[in-house]
Formats: sequence, C-alpha cells, structure tokens
Amino acid sequence: MDISILEDIGLTGAEIKVFITLLELGSTQAGKVVEKSGLQNAVVHRAFHSLIEKGLVTYILEGKIKKYQSIEPKLLLTFIDEKRDKLSKIIPELEAKKNLLKENPKATIFHGVRGVKELLWHITDTKNEKYYGYGGSLVSNDITGKHFWLSFNNRRLERNIAAELIFHKSLESWGKKISKMGKTVVKVTENDFEELTETVICGSKVGIIIWLDKPFGFLIEEDAAARSYKKFFDILWESEKTK
Repeated sequence: MDISILEDIGLTGAEIKVFITLLELGSTQAGKVVEKSGLQNAVVHRAFHSLIEKGLVTYILEGKIKKYQSIEPKLLLTFIDEKRDKLSKIIPELEAKKNLLKENPKATIFHGVRGVKELLWHITDTKNEKYYGYGGSLVSNDITGKHFWLSFNNRRLERNIAAELIFHKSLESWGKKISKMGKTVVKVTENDFEELTETVICGSKVGIIIWLDKPFGFLIEEDAAARSYKKFFDILWESEKTK
C-alpha cells in the first residue's frame, strides 16, 4: 500500500503506522499497538493524542482500561474536507497580506509544448481588453496544432479580449480565417524576419516564445517592460498593411 498518500494529507510516519495498526487490530489497548507496530510506548501515545485531536482515532473506557480504535477509512475524506474548509477561511487574509507588498517584476520560463500553451493561457487570464502579437509563423501551427489555436482564440473572445496581430506571410490564410471571428485585426508582413520567435503582449504581461522542436517561452510580468514592447509593436503595426 502506498502510504505516501497519507503523508500528503498531513499525517506523520508514526501516526500512519498507529492508524493502520488499529485498523488491523480493531478496538484495543495501547500495549497491543506498541507490540504490533514496533514503535516505542511514548511514540505510540503521542500518535494517539494527535490522531484523536485530528478526529481520526477514538477511544472508550472499559472500567479503567482505555481502548483505542480508528475511524472508518472512508471518513478520511471528511478529514480532508475539513482541512480544505479551514484553509479557505484564511485565504482572503493571506491574499490581503500579499497585496500589501509592492509587486516586483516577475519572469517565468515555460518548457515544451504544454508549457508554451500554459504561457499563452496565462497571458489571456486578464481583465485587459486588448492582446497584441507579432512574429507568429506556420511552425507554431505545426507544433501546437490548429485545434489549440482555435480554442485559444475562442477563449480570448469569450473574455472579450480584442487582438491586433502581425503574422509572418506563411500564416496569411490562417490570419484571414481568425479575422472573421470578430474583434481581431491581422496584418501580414512581407519582411523576412525570424520565423522562430513570437512575442505577445497583454496588459502588463509579455510572452516571448521560441518555436523550436521543443519550444520554450519567457513570461515577463512588469508594466514598464510591457509598455516598451507595446511601443515597438506600434511601430511595426504602422509599417504593415492589413490583409
């Protein structure tokens, strides 16, 4: 049995051993648990105390004899739910403390196809109403698949995010297709720029993707950097014609 799952929900090694021993023995005295588990007497009693506090072990008194027993295993799900409920109550306070700090520039690297997709989803997880991109080429369609880009643009539109995009000429037909989706203007450059890189900007976020066989990308979250990239985009945008 993979007891690491019990560790994941916050039980110590001694607590797990005592809990499982009680499942095997049923209602029993501490001495029997010490004998079967191989743990020291003091360790077993500390585990009893903590497991009782967590609601995972109960006991009854038969005269002066205390007998312990574990709860039904399926009730462990209730234990997890209680922990989740307690955590949810302090999340607003934790977030308030974080918001007191001045945000520092943040940069994250995303690896692989899945990572790059995650980067793009993160870019559009915003309340901003405009998305800018330049440098996309056919290789990005080959790597991620057209289905992903349809899903991505549908989600963008569901969030009411308009887009201005500058594509490499290899994506001219794709540009015409998504232009018909609404809130999307595409320009296709005739310039022979590097096809392997793509830059996207949305609000304070900038994503730079390198479309290799194993793509990777950088996500920068910083207002000044986003404004700088947006100015460069504006220069490119004015120099190209709408397709």
